[in-house]
Amino acid sequence: MTHDSAVTSLDRFHEWFRERADATDYRAEEAPLDQLEGWHTDPRTGNLVHRTGRFYTIEGLTTTVWDEDGDERGWAQPIIVQPEIGVLGILVKRFDGVPHLLMQAKMEPGNINTLQLSPTVQATRSNYTRVHQGNAVPYLEYFTDPRRGRPLADALQSEQGSWFLGKRNRNVIVETTDDVAVRDGFRWLSLADVHALLRMDNVVNMDTRSVLAAYPQPPAAERREEDSFRGALARSAAAPPGGTGLLSRLTAVKAARTLTRRLVPMNEVPGWRRVTDRIVHDDGRYFSILGVQVEAGDREVPRWSQPLLAPATRGVIAMVTRQVGGVLHLLLRARTEAGTFDVAELGPTVQCAPDNHRVSSVRPPFLDYVLAAPQDRVRFDAVHSEEGGRFYHAENRYLVIEADDDFPPGTPGGYLWVTLGDLNELVRHSHYLNVEARCLLTCLNALR
Repeated sequence: MTHDSAVTSLDRFHEWFRERADATDYRAEEAPLDQLEGWHTDPRTGNLVHRTGRFYTIEGLTTTVWDEDGDERGWAQPIIVQPEIGVLGILVKRFDGVPHLLMQAKMEPGNINTLQLSPTVQATRSNYTRVHQGNAVPYLEYFTDPRRGRPLADALQSEQGSWFLGKRNRNVIVETTDDVAVRDGFRWLSLADVHALLRMDNVVNMDTRSVLAAYPQPPAAERREEDSFRGALARSAAAPPGGTGLLSRLTAVKAARTLTRRLVPMNEVPGWRRVTDRIVHDDGRYFSILGVQVEAGDREVPRWSQPLLAPATRGVIAMVTRQVGGVLHLLLRARTEAGTFDVAELGPTVQCAPDNHRVSSVRPPFLDYVLAAPQDRVRFDAVHSEEGGRFYHAENRYLVIEADDDFPPGTPGGYLWVTLGDLNELVRHSHYLNVEARCLLTCLNALR
């Protein structure tokens, strides 16, 4: 297909997306862990491992965190161990001067609705080195050969620290002037149209949201004088980054906290047990580990099996904002999780599954404020899926809330107010913003 015929408007997108869903048979069915082809449970440890020793493993982890005040908390859990670094890449090309992104309609076994809009390349190292002996990954050369285009963003970024141990992927955006042959399942979409799709539930996948967080943002000078949320957001984006002062505050948190963790056999993790077909927590909270058998005719391998992490309930990912002198400020929290790569990263104001705290007398800070926000203070509200290649039907409600005058004047330790300009600078680098913050940053930039 020529590149011109593959430029798709937003009106045409939904028809094309439905056609893609109908064009290929997709199937992902739950299966007992002991019936996953290519996977086995180590009889000594209880860990789930692939016969090649590649891809990833499900192991046990014990974690202890001492915070800035010397308070200690510790726990044990299963965790995905995948030390290899994958590639998440978006190819950009200008048509009539307008940047367009080469996106794909990609099936992942854990997607709640099968197909979602994915980056040009979304591949683990095991996949693109063809451990599975499948087909080559299309367009990979644009992200591995520096001669093929101009990099617009390129950094190693973390994945979910609650579910992965130190997992990182290369998030890269490359602009090309090549006459790119567009394969089935791919289309050029404008950045504005992708931003519009972010307002729809479960359309734009997590990897796309993560990579687009680092897309260089154009100025929004025409709205800076508006007395509105968008005007305050534009002024926030134009605000000079906090630079060394902001980095010093995050570094101080990392220096003051202690994170220790140790991999342990899965069959020695307290509070978790193997039942007939999966691994579960004793009281049904948090998540389970289940198996799926998959068929997808347009993937590099048409059939496979694998374990997935399935959250018990939907989560909430929320950013509280407020205007200070007409400039929007965003409340972030320095978060330390079991798998955090570098002790702490900046995350959203709220990041949790509320049902996990239903029996606790201590609720996460600002959770109830966010959930009770009146509709006229909600600036963004959509349900988005997390990465369907490792998580099964994992959804979070993404929210941006503009605080009213009743918002508490002080903030607990570990929280800090930043501008959109700060975030757009930090996301260019590794290990500052967690994946949840990056996804919300993409949603915020879509509001400009």
